Amino acid sequence: MTSNATPLIEFKGVNKWYASNGYHVLRDVNLQFAKGEKVVICGPSGSGKSTLIRCINALEEYQEGTLTVDGTVLGDDLKGIDKVRREVGMVFQQFNLFPHLTVLENLILSPTWVAKMPRKEAIEKAMVQLERVRIVEHAHKYPLQLSGGQQQRVAIARALCLTPKIMLFDEPTSALDPEMIKEVLDVMIELTSQGMTMLCVTHEMGFAKAVADRVIFMDQGQVVEQAPPQQFFDSPQTDRAQDFLSKILGH
Repeated sequence: MTSNATPLIEFKGVNKWYASNGYHVLRDVNLQFAKGEKVVICGPSGSGKSTLIRCINALEEYQEGTLTVDGTVLGDDLKGIDKVRREVGMVFQQFNLFPHLTVLENLILSPTWVAKMPRKEAIEKAMVQLERVRIVEHAHKYPLQLSGGQQQRVAIARALCLTPKIMLFDEPTSALDPEMIKEVLDVMIELTSQGMTMLCVTHEMGFAKAVADRVIFMDQGQVVEQAPPQQFFDSPQTDRAQDFLSKILGH
């Protein structure tokens, strides 16, 4: 991230503990993300990756430090949280689609209810996004009539319907069968070519090599290492990153 540009997202000394057990899940996180940047966040299970990106749209609260998203400091201000959530699309590991609604109805629900968009306009926008993720022919089917890969592409289209500035992906392929992973990654690769800011928590290292401007490696709630993909994969600087990569990549 260049020093002269105002970061789109900035973590300054962010700490988070879980109230239920006091677990210190994010430890003094300092990170900046530029507009249009594609970042892959990786690390072992329980390292705080998902919590980090869930803080960006206030699905998780943090207790110390400052998190600023597109000029809005996330805190107790509900209006600020609402504004940020309209600008940030999120795709989860599980598709979270409503099974009793068709694909199209799933997509227009938020624009019509939250953004108060006229139904006709919402349908037009939804069809454009379904075209974008190459699934428009399934608009009138129900989620359970689709494969896992198709459902995840619907979930991506749904997130795009509110025209977010930032897309967050939380292990979007980990619930999929191997043959379905590629179709979802292909859609994500296409999105990155259109200039969208994207943060993706994933173990798909091929995807990281193909599209990321930067790879961030986390362990035990800390940012241990960050570098361009080639540098990170070819010469990781820390023992923890080397150990992680040897397990993931098998060397």
